[in-house]
Amino acid sequence: MKEQLIERLKTYTMIDTQSNPDSTDTPSTLKQWDLLNLLEETLQSFGLETDLDQYGYLFATLPSNIDETVPTVGFLAHVDTSPDFNATNVNPQIIEQYDGKPIQLGDTDRVLNQDVFPGMKNVEGHTLMITDGTSLLGADDKAGVVEIVEAVKYLTEHPEIKHGDIRVGFTPDEEIGRGPHKFDVDRFNADFAYTIDGSEYGELQYESFNAAEAIITCHGVNVHPGSAKDAMVNAITLGTAFQNALPENEVPEQTDDYEGFYHVMKFNGDVEKTTLQYIIRDHDATQFEARKQKLFDIRDDINQKFSNDPIEVEVNDQYYNMGDKIKEHPEVIDIPKRVFAELGIEPNTSPIRGGTDGSQLSYKGLPTPNIFTGCDNFHGPFEYASIDVMEKAVEVIIGIAKEVAKTKK
Repeated sequence: MKEQLIERLKTYTMIDTQSNPDSTDTPSTLKQWDLLNLLEETLQSFGLETDLDQYGYLFATLPSNIDETVPTVGFLAHVDTSPDFNATNVNPQIIEQYDGKPIQLGDTDRVLNQDVFPGMKNVEGHTLMITDGTSLLGADDKAGVVEIVEAVKYLTEHPEIKHGDIRVGFTPDEEIGRGPHKFDVDRFNADFAYTIDGSEYGELQYESFNAAEAIITCHGVNVHPGSAKDAMVNAITLGTAFQNALPENEVPEQTDDYEGFYHVMKFNGDVEKTTLQYIIRDHDATQFEARKQKLFDIRDDINQKFSNDPIEVEVNDQYYNMGDKIKEHPEVIDIPKRVFAELGIEPNTSPIRGGTDGSQLSYKGLPTPNIFTGCDNFHGPFEYASIDVMEKAVEVIIGIAKEVAKTKK
């Protein structure tokens, strides 16, 4: 299976499927269709019935081969790659039996080094796929796509493995937060599902952040600096004051585990007008609401010093902690835990410090935890995939299918 994983991952990563946050289309880029169409042909070649809609949601069914009525399980992965870094002309490289030493990425000055990325100590001795330093790899989430395809292929080639109905879903635009927006849960028709979109070996994630985006707009008054006294209002200064009023240690680079944060993503403007873009994250719903309110309180504190209320705040929720919904269905976690135990995998159930499509799908009525893919350093040139861990992820998918077949509906 290792060679099959390598060849399929190479093929998929070399197809540019980068999504575009500035597009209003779904998918946000036409090039995502290139992989979706290939995947539809591949699944059909395995004998699966497929359904690819106009929005780029590819669903397929591997029919049950047992007489008992058991739950229908789904496996999901997204085809798009992040817009955070170059995704064209991906040139994947293979490192056999990684020895832990620094790896020069192609002809660039970038080095994949355990001193910077200590998690790589866990993949010593593995076969790795890496970039040449000029692009991201796209293993987020093409590794998950590959693992689902290989698991389905294995099940079709081994009909002695008993399973119920299995639904497969490949979706667009996860990297720009829109993956579930046009996902038809009724059409998918599964009792529960798993996104194969995690990172390190052993991850079994069913808690995520509550998430919001905030846009802070600061309106200034631009007056010639020679006559600006008591007349000029500098929008840049207002924006700086707003940023400085937030807790300086509640930022991504100083928080972990269940700690939330404010993260300023963009700070643009001039004296006349300045805008700040934030993301707000917290696992706890009450603290999440308090974080959002904090932005309005800062606005009010600054605005009271002026007659024209120069600062505006707009906050929009993005997704919520899927754990609040998944915990209502403990069997969805118990099933993969039993599979992990059988395979000798220690589950890591630490919360996701981010979100997956499962965050939104769980609130749409489809409980959807997240499972590891074996990849790391996403969204940039230091991304890598462990082929050894990918093999284990395939085994987990097959194991879940077998375990669900033992579960009464």
